[in-house]
This record gives sequence, structure tokens and C-alpha cells, in this order.
Amino acid sequence: MVTHHTAVVESSSSRIGQGAHAAREKRQVALSSVAAAVFLTLMKLVVGFMTGSLGILAEAAHSALDLVAAGITFLAVRVSDRPADREHTYGHGKVENLSALFETLLLLGTCAWIIYEAVQRLLFGHHEIELSWWAFAVMGVSIFVDISRSRALARVARKYHSQALEADALHFSTDVYSSMVVILGLALVWAAEQLGLPWLQHADAVAAIGIAGIVIVVSWRLARRAVESLIDGIPRGLYDQVMEVVSNVPGVLRVEQMRLRRSGAETFADVTVQVGREAGLEAAHAIATAAEEAVRSVLPHSDVVVHVEPVRSAEEDLATSVRLLAAQHGVGAHSIRQYALSTPETGVSRVGVELHLEVPDHLSVEKAHALVSDFEAALQRMRPEVGHVVTHIEPVNEHAAAKVFQASAEDTARVLQALEECQEQSLVRCQPHDVHVHRSEGELIVTLHCSVGAETSMVNAHIIAEQVEQTLRRRLPELGRIVIHVEPEAIREGEVPSTT
Repeated sequence: MVTHHTAVVESSSSRIGQGAHAAREKRQVALSSVAAAVFLTLMKLVVGFMTGSLGILAEAAHSALDLVAAGITFLAVRVSDRPADREHTYGHGKVENLSALFETLLLLGTCAWIIYEAVQRLLFGHHEIELSWWAFAVMGVSIFVDISRSRALARVARKYHSQALEADALHFSTDVYSSMVVILGLALVWAAEQLGLPWLQHADAVAAIGIAGIVIVVSWRLARRAVESLIDGIPRGLYDQVMEVVSNVPGVLRVEQMRLRRSGAETFADVTVQVGREAGLEAAHAIATAAEEAVRSVLPHSDVVVHVEPVRSAEEDLATSVRLLAAQHGVGAHSIRQYALSTPETGVSRVGVELHLEVPDHLSVEKAHALVSDFEAALQRMRPEVGHVVTHIEPVNEHAAAKVFQASAEDTARVLQALEECQEQSLVRCQPHDVHVHRSEGELIVTLHCSVGAETSMVNAHIIAEQVEQTLRRRLPELGRIVIHVEPEAIREGEVPSTT
């Protein structure tokens, strides 16, 4: 138990250390994205105003929103890494989903402005664009920065399952394609001047509309994913995948219920599984642990809670059903025997059951009989194949005598003499030793060890112990409680072990 507790503490400490490292790495990459967005926004604004290119100005606006989004992402990452508290028992991970949703709203607003300006230029006027190598240079630098940042963000997002960083990475990767569209638009404007084709002058506005179209598509995808996360949606197919691995865990009879939800980078799984009720507490715990590991094989680093429900399995034997049902009724069952009942007229296979039930000492015969009758009726309801039940009722002897005294030498001598006579007359086949005799409220209490052949079956050993008890009771009428411990005969050097 101590070793297990230590392992849990060490594992918890390790997770805390890993969480701190993850939070630090996420904050660093988010902060570097803010710096990159500031650089790109300023550079595109300057060159856009210098050249008059709506495509570059649209890209500047896009980068400005990326700056806002990167700042929001940085704040969201800081807040989402806070540990759970009384008001947020699942942590603060949903802040990342809110951040992603807010970013999409900003992008959609920008797209509306870009499309409006582009349509104005296409339909109602022409804006002269001053081409220079600066325009192409700034877009080339933008593509280089966007590629490097999107890769860095995507790597950390995949590593820590961060939707906010993933959204930021998608923004930067989208900027790569939109920058290429702008370069194409500027190239067509240059071609219009060189080839004398005025209609190509509209390529810059068309490029701006193309950028807006790309951003709208990406924004819609991000918004849908953010909303799905906020309403606890999970990726398609994930439920079936987790259900399959848990169902295949040895000992799991059925997955009764499973709920999955994501909060930022963390996934929570609540699973209810059914196991055979004959499994002990340790076995049920081992099955639950195996189910948790199965979930984490699909969802690494997830927070998993497995609830175990004991049910009667198809493989449960009748004796196990009797013992478990007896425990539910607050009594103990032993000496359970079953036999086939002859039913030639119906052809239905029925079973008879004989058993001993230990009931509390304080019950009257009436109450004890009522308790046992309830048990018998419940047994026949639970196991319809049981056609007949005979129960021997006995007290559990749970209350020890108030005072127990060492027996007199005379009492001890009488017990030893009775055992010696049993041996001389070969009435029992055991070697009694380690005999202790006490008295309590006028009764003798005897405990002794009884050595039998090492190869003796437990059934025969129990019969021998009963013979010893019966013999002593015949010779000692005042004998009350007797406890006989059966053990194999000690094998002495040079002797052949005794057998029965």
C-alpha cells in the first residue's frame, strides 16, 4: 500500500512538472507569434501605402487581425493553463475555444471590409497602383515568416492538443496562400502596364477578393470547431474508437455509459463498465485501471474516471450466486451443495440446493426464519433453475463470552484423557496436540491442532475433525465451543508420511 501511494505521488509530481513545461513552451511560441505579427503588420502597412496596392493593404489588415488574434491566443494560453478551482472544476481550457471563436469573428469582419473595398474599385473607380520591388520583397518576407511561424505553432499545438495555438497556426498558414495571391495580382498589374492591357489593372482587387474568400473558408472551419468544443462536441469516430478499446478490456462485460468532453487541450472521459459481481474488490479495481489505460491509449494524457457496476455474468456458478445473495441479506452461507431434481414429466432441468446460513445471534427463531425465507425466495427469483431449497439455520456466534477463565487442571486432564482414549480406540485418525482448555459460564472451551496425513483430501480432513468433535462431546457433556485446526503431519527424517 505504501509503495502504491508513493508511486501515485511521484506520478502526480511528474504530471505537474510536465504541465509547467508545457505551459512555458506554449506561452513562448504564442509570444513569438505576437512579435511576428507586429513585424508583418507594420511592414505591409508601410509598403501598402507606398504602392497603393489594395491587395497589400488587405494583407496588412489581415496581419493586423492576426496580431490581435495572436495577442488573444497568448492571453488564452496563459488563462487556460490555470489549474482547476472551486468555480471551474474542469479547469479553464474552454478559454482557448472562446479565443478561437473570437478570432473567427474578427476575420469575418475584415473579410467584409476587404470585399466591399474591392467591389468599389472594380465597379465604381480605378485606383492607380505604384509598383516597386518593395511590394514583391515585403510579400516574399511575409511568406517566409508565415511558413516558419505556422510550422512552430502547429508543432506545439499537436504536441499539447491546443486549439488556440492550432487556430493561430492555421492563420499563419493561410497568410502564405493569401500572400501568393497578392504577388500574383501585382504581377498581373505589372503585365498590364507592359502589355498595354488595361483590364489587367483590376487584378489587384480581384486578388483581394480571393484573399477574403480564403479567409472566410478558414474562419468558418475555425468557428464550427470552436462552437463544437464549447458545446462539448468531439471528433467524428472518436466515441466508437474509445468504446471499442474499453469493450475489449478483459473482465469488462459491457460498457454501460461513456461520456467524452474536451476542455482546451485536455480531454475528460467518464466511463461506466459492468463486471462480474463475483470479482473481488482488488480484481474490480484492476479492471478499472486497465479500462483507464485503454482510454489513454486513444487519448493520451486524458483525465479518465471509470465507474464499476457489479452484475451477474452468464458464467457465474450457483454457489457464487448463493454466497453473494446471502451477503446482501446480511447472513453468511457455507456448506453449499446442489443436486439435480428428477422431473421426467416436464423434461425441465431443475436443481436442488442445500446450505447452511449463519444468522445474527440475537434474532428469535421467528425473525431468523423470516430472514431465511426471504433469502430462499430471492434465490429462486434470481436463479429460476433452482426448484427446491433446504436451509440449515445456525447462529453466527459473533458475541464472545463475557469472561473466559483458564480451566482447572482437572478439566484439562479430562480433555486430554478423552483425546487419549480416542487415539487408543482408533476412533479418529489424527494426532491431537497443542490443546488449550478454558471455561466460560459453566461451559468448556477447547482449541486443539489435529495432524492428519499430508495427502488427505480436505473433505476427509473435515470429516475427521467432525469425528473428533463428536467424540469429545459424547465424553464431555459440558463441552461448549470447540475449534479444531487441521494440519499435515510433520515428516520426520527417516519416516514415511502417514496417509489415510
